[in-house]
Amino acid sequence: MANEKTVKGDKKEKAAVSLEKTLWDAACKLIGAVMPNNYMNICLGLIFIKYVSDRYEQKYEQLVADGDGFEDERDAYAEENVFWVPEKSRWSYISKLSKTEEIGKILDEALLEIEKDNPELKGILPKVYSRGDVDKRRIGELVDLFSNQLSTENMTGDFFGKCYEFFLGEFSKKFGQKGGEFYTSRCVVDLIVNMIEPYDKVGKGVRVYDPCCGSGGMFSQSVKFIQEHQGNLDKIAVYGQELNPDTWRLAKMNLAIRGIPADLGDSFGDTFHDDKHKTLRADFIMANPPFNISDYGQPSLLDDPRWIYDIPPSGNANYAWIQHMVSKLAPNGVAGFVLANGSLSTNGKQEYNIRKQMLEKDGGIIDCIIALPTNLFSTVTIPVSLWFLRKNRKHKEKTLFIDCRDKGVMIDRKIRELTTEEILEIADTYHRWLSGENYEDVKGYCKSATLAEVQATDYSLVPGRYVGIDDSDKMSDEEVRAEIIRVKQELKELFAKNKELDEKIMAILDSDD
Repeated sequence: MANEKTVKGDKKEKAAVSLEKTLWDAACKLIGAVMPNNYMNICLGLIFIKYVSDRYEQKYEQLVADGDGFEDERDAYAEENVFWVPEKSRWSYISKLSKTEEIGKILDEALLEIEKDNPELKGILPKVYSRGDVDKRRIGELVDLFSNQLSTENMTGDFFGKCYEFFLGEFSKKFGQKGGEFYTSRCVVDLIVNMIEPYDKVGKGVRVYDPCCGSGGMFSQSVKFIQEHQGNLDKIAVYGQELNPDTWRLAKMNLAIRGIPADLGDSFGDTFHDDKHKTLRADFIMANPPFNISDYGQPSLLDDPRWIYDIPPSGNANYAWIQHMVSKLAPNGVAGFVLANGSLSTNGKQEYNIRKQMLEKDGGIIDCIIALPTNLFSTVTIPVSLWFLRKNRKHKEKTLFIDCRDKGVMIDRKIRELTTEEILEIADTYHRWLSGENYEDVKGYCKSATLAEVQATDYSLVPGRYVGIDDSDKMSDEEVRAEIIRVKQELKELFAKNKELDEKIMAILDSDD
């Protein structure tokens, strides 16, 4: 079993290296040809064309093989979320013209035609290739590179998000660019999804919201879970917002190719100052807000109705994000989000007061706090935790604390991942606590703390303050004495060998040879 896991891990690592190598090779071809901040748009536009073209070609060949004559029927493609790709927008056509001087114009026109045939993409695709400041020879070489190196066969989940992560991460470091954002790892999203289960269980339809949706990874990585649990995607309404215009367009592309209808607002926008979904009350919220923003424009938001507990401080937006999400929850809504560990116990007057009221008011809204292990994100090392908030809670004045700092496996020298088994174990602990069936506190791992216990720690939400240290492997006094005797004997033997070695060395030094 261990060998099987190792093989799977090696395959995953090789795939990741292959993608990174392709993206890095692509970036190298653009050095000196365009400004570094344009590299991502140029590369992702080509990746998008290749992706939708490959999917179209695969479906076309399947329909031809079926022999029913549906290969030219657009509905046959749409029913499987495959984009209809016009002939001159297909990679097979474009790649043959990579050496021509018109390659920039050919690519822009290809993207325009895709937008015309797929209205949900209108104005979204990056038509930047025919601009005068873009070296057409380099663009052609990039087309050849992707033809030879980029396989779209295994592009599942948030593939565009992974590409985006590369440009924000290692690539930006090498070129001195600062992204200011980071990609939420798949295992963290999986854990949030398994904890809150964001699908329609009763057939009435649900609303899922991400106030800082980035590349749309929270949504695209949730689809598999929803489908595996008999969730109907047609009963789920997706809402999101994103400040960065490039990332907003990327999210639209990402969700469109996954067949996920989403309302991301009429444009990109600042969630605090230009809320695109003012009347929304969501059944589920999933988010990974940017950490510790020092200036989010607090002076112009002093009277904002979202601050139901207290005005968040001007120097840090963490508790502004928290209260924004609380304000968006439906009467039975649930939220799961990532925050920096500092937010668990900050003693700033406003944050302390907000946290205190979140625990006390109406029986409290903080359902569960999970401390995560380090190295889960490729572009930041700051330790993080997961918060879970729940309206209309069953466990009034109680909060579940789970300490997962010792979990996960290193998949390479820098990145750790929670295993599927660990994710299911953590989620199962939470759901057993929710149901009140077969839940028990486990020292060093989980603790259901009362409000009085939290008050005794001055409203700290650090899981380690409650779960304690696992001493189940602690040695007895007899075992300790036996271990001391064993170590003493080993030391005596080592000293004896050392003395013997010293004597041999001295003999060699004293010899005349």
